[in-house]
Amino acid sequence: MRLDIYQRAEHDGILSYLAVPEGKPIPQEATNTDWQPAIRALEVDDGATVLPQYHIERPLQQIGDKGYAITGLKDM
Repeated sequence: MRLDIYQRAEHDGILSYLAVPEGKPIPQEATNTDWQPAIRALEVDDGATVLPQYHIERPLQQIGDKGYAITGLKDM
């Protein structure tokens, strides 16, 4: 699967990330923040359980459940 990755600044210079399927818009419930494009068309293995560089766990499951995957800030 190919994903578009967006980023936004959090506290203390930490970045959080949001992933959506390539070419899809950010779902409405996640558009109320200032997401900036970071990576376009990132190739992700269909069996990926984590995107460690973006601190996203279960990316494909999250996308299946809600249309996007997001950084888990609790682990940062």
